[in-house]
Amino acid sequence: MATQQFCTFYVGQLFFGIDVLKVQEVIRLQAMTRVPQASSVVRGLINLRGQIVTAIDLRRRLNISECDNKDPMNIVIQTDEGAVSLLIDEIGDVLEVSSDSFETPPATIHGVPRELISGVYKLEGRLLLVLDLDKALLVPSQEDTKKEDAA
Repeated sequence: MATQQFCTFYVGQLFFGIDVLKVQEVIRLQAMTRVPQASSVVRGLINLRGQIVTAIDLRRRLNISECDNKDPMNIVIQTDEGAVSLLIDEIGDVLEVSSDSFETPPATIHGVPRELISGVYKLEGRLLLVLDLDKALLVPSQEDTKKEDAA
């Protein structure tokens, strides 16, 4: 039986996982430099030991309202173009799941979250949403963001 390991995290009430092999590191909130004219999804740039990393706010990317009560954390992901940081609410555990419990996204998941997941794993009492990094890292342009905000 094949298994896969996921680094898990929360954004709002949603419980996500990404392939643990894509994760470079998890760090607390870093000082960010705003990027003028960038999409609102791009929170800024962080300096990670001399490497400039784009920080993408997953709350904004998923169209989930802002959370004022705590600072987000950074999950630094390795991509073909270099490192990218995903701002999340809370880090979870590394979970090992059986590939035979993988399913397509259920009809109960709507909107942007449904577009950004490749499927789910049924766990005891909850679903692990598998974040599709390629889709999640596609940042809408400033114009697209304004259209979404107006809708």
